[in-house]
Amino acid sequence: MERGCRLSVAVPASLVSDVPHLREKSSKIGLIGRAAAIFKVDEIIVFPDLPSVDQSQSASLISLILSYMETPQYLRKRLFKIRPELRYAGILPPLRTPHHPLANRMKDLSVGEHREGVVVRSSRKGLLVDVGVERPILVPKAQLCVNERITVRVVEVAGRGRAVPVRRSEVGEYWGYRVTVSGDSFGRLVKSGAFDLVIATSRYGVPFVVVRDELAGRWKMADRILVAFGAPAEGLREIVMREGVELDVVADFVVNMIPDQGTETVRTEEAVFASLALFHCL
Repeated sequence: MERGCRLSVAVPASLVSDVPHLREKSSKIGLIGRAAAIFKVDEIIVFPDLPSVDQSQSASLISLILSYMETPQYLRKRLFKIRPELRYAGILPPLRTPHHPLANRMKDLSVGEHREGVVVRSSRKGLLVDVGVERPILVPKAQLCVNERITVRVVEVAGRGRAVPVRRSEVGEYWGYRVTVSGDSFGRLVKSGAFDLVIATSRYGVPFVVVRDELAGRWKMADRILVAFGAPAEGLREIVMREGVELDVVADFVVNMIPDQGTETVRTEEAVFASLALFHCL
């Protein structure tokens, strides 16, 4: 199923505040990335939810691990240095999205195929780009720096091979998500006007089945959709109350995605899976 809209998911910077160890933090963030890939999320936004606390370290950890997951395996050594925050990267689930191909030989490339690459060096003929095969391929007439990431379309497989740069939006299939660390609180993020449909998930919201038809109609008309989730310690309603606003005012829909839940709480990563599964049907 191809979507005509751009889907963003917003999670708070305190997403992993309830687990102390880096291994558990990595596992939790990994579930968010996996859910985003399964349900074709275009962007994951990490927003500050505790104004009195410096959350830059937590937000950076979430962004780093999510970005590492989204990067094809063959590019990770070039784009990510050895960092203690990635100590448990080995437990992260693989995404296996179209831009994470398993083929790693030049003979496996096809004309018209899209690949993610990174510039390894420049020459008089253009750029030499690592696209995950045994030798870099030539991308002529491109202006990028060494170690810069690029999306390309293969146009020739003979000899060294040749490709041309393309925008991710031109690929025609799901091509991973972007990660954005926002400096704005959730209320300011929504008020920026970047989204024409904002859905806040909350156990105090209207049950999904009640608003399903209205929501489906708005979803089909929207160009940019934001689905937001609360933190382990408090929901979106409490988070925006600190800004002096009501969640029902800043969001178009406040929806309880798991009414009559059987547990005292639903973890953020669980809510992401449950919510995106239902929204995917829209």
